[in-house]
Amino acid sequence: MPSNRSERINEAVRAELSSRLREVKDPRVQGTMISITRVEVTADQKYAKVYVSFLEADKAREAMKGLKSAAGFLRRDLARDLQLRCTPELQWVLDDSISHGTKMLELLRSLEIEHEETDES
Repeated sequence: MPSNRSERINEAVRAELSSRLREVKDPRVQGTMISITRVEVTADQKYAKVYVSFLEADKAREAMKGLKSAAGFLRRDLARDLQLRCTPELQWVLDDSISHGTKMLELLRSLEIEHEETDES
């Protein structure tokens, strides 16, 4: 279980990266809506897994390439603004939990409709 300090670092990195994404000039990143869902920084602060979700799933692959390309730029800004003991290397991870949740909700709604049609018969 992460400590309060770890949680604060995770949240600070997430907030800073979220604000910095707008400054990335790569058209693959600018061309889609990106949300950083969570960040997990290792205990030694050498690596950070950054979980990202995309509004347009069809652009996710290219946007991930753009994010990996911009990782150095974003890491440099993190080092300057957060002043951590060690600035973590960013590892981008596609978080499909939002799209998965949407699919589950649609399935549940379809079951409710089928259940209502059965009750009316």
